[in-house]
Amino acid sequence: MENFIFLYVAALLLAGLFSTRLMKVFRLPNVTGYIITGIIMGPFVLGLFFNGFDFMGANNPLTSPIYSFVKRLGWVNNIALGFIAFSIGSSFKASALKRVGKKVIWITIFESLMASIVVLIGLGIAHIFNPEAISWPLILSLAAIAAATAPAATLMVVKQYKAHGPVVDTLLPTVALDDASALILFAVLFQIAKTIATGDSFSVWTMLGKPLCEIGLSLLIGAALGFFISWMCAFFKSRTNRLIWAVFVVFASVGLYFLFRQDYMGKFELSSLLTCMAAGAIFTNFNEDSYKTFEFMDRFTAPIYMIFFIISGASLDLTVFTGDKALIVIIIALIYIFSRAAGKWSGAFTGALITKAEPTVKKYLGFALIPQAGVAIGLATSSATIFSEHEATAPAATLVMNGPMSSYTSVDVKMMATIKAPIGAVASCSLKMVALLVAKPIATPACG
Repeated sequence: MENFIFLYVAALLLAGLFSTRLMKVFRLPNVTGYIITGIIMGPFVLGLFFNGFDFMGANNPLTSPIYSFVKRLGWVNNIALGFIAFSIGSSFKASALKRVGKKVIWITIFESLMASIVVLIGLGIAHIFNPEAISWPLILSLAAIAAATAPAATLMVVKQYKAHGPVVDTLLPTVALDDASALILFAVLFQIAKTIATGDSFSVWTMLGKPLCEIGLSLLIGAALGFFISWMCAFFKSRTNRLIWAVFVVFASVGLYFLFRQDYMGKFELSSLLTCMAAGAIFTNFNEDSYKTFEFMDRFTAPIYMIFFIISGASLDLTVFTGDKALIVIIIALIYIFSRAAGKWSGAFTGALITKAEPTVKKYLGFALIPQAGVAIGLATSSATIFSEHEATAPAATLVMNGPMSSYTSVDVKMMATIKAPIGAVASCSLKMVALLVAKPIATPACG
């Protein structure tokens, strides 16, 4: 059955393409269709036809070939996240940062931090009532993921309604910087979460020193890779060759992540996301026509992103909804969704107030920052996979996977676009991402 994985990938691409047509009918983003496709094509729906319709045994690699296929395709997650992070790096073009000024930077800092803080407080209160199900590694991971926003969903709404004005002028650069700040925040909080999850001894080195070293080293390596490909592009000027250098950066970053995890390298947990982001930032600042490479890369990576989101949906362990854990899943997801929305709005309002932004920016910007998508799902997949490597923290892996997903489709984009129904924008949260927040992922190597 191993060679049938190629037919399985072909079936995923075919189903993913058809799902985009269906999503147009319901006016939903393509990513929603990919995730639903993954669930249908995963071990808990399609896989049942190959294991005698044994739902509870759908995640058994000995009886479910679909489960084995999904597990073997886990490497796609690392590559897709690398390309996403490399693209985010283009947001750090110096001329663009100067143009948007300090206002957007302060608003981004406040709304990112407030989203994480409010989620941390909300889940922290829930931890008091059920410390076993809602552990601190889970809380810290979700708090870090809460900072991310979905620029694609926001841009889609702006284009669809041809919106303009001070809110949109502030919104677009804010979402561009938002995911970058989320990656940095995730690198810090997730390192602390892993220390707690793995039971390592607490010290200044493990809680602060090592995470900061790992973040610094990740950024340093990324900057070095960025300078290297910027220099090499002087000799390789075609778009195809420059795309190959971008692919080189992503694979090198992921490879170095696994290299530094080895004992002889000191078990350093580098962040390939930060490495790719730093490389993208250097590349975009030292190449005047770097935007051509990023535009060309967007076309190349479309099928990779499709497979990534489909595999994310297929990786869900839907058995969590059949037992006592189902109620915990829903409670955690709802806390995450509403506390994150409150944090985003209050943070954006505070940042706009301090920077003396327009009244409409203060009032409405926070609601436009609620949706989540690629980066949040990727970070959830990454953290859940690493947790699943440790038996004691497998429950945390099960829970951390689904929250950001429920928050992705959680916002009715039309309501958010008109910015006239803020309550409806939050109330339309679906349990789709909730399911991803709580479902145990298929354990595949993932990089941070």
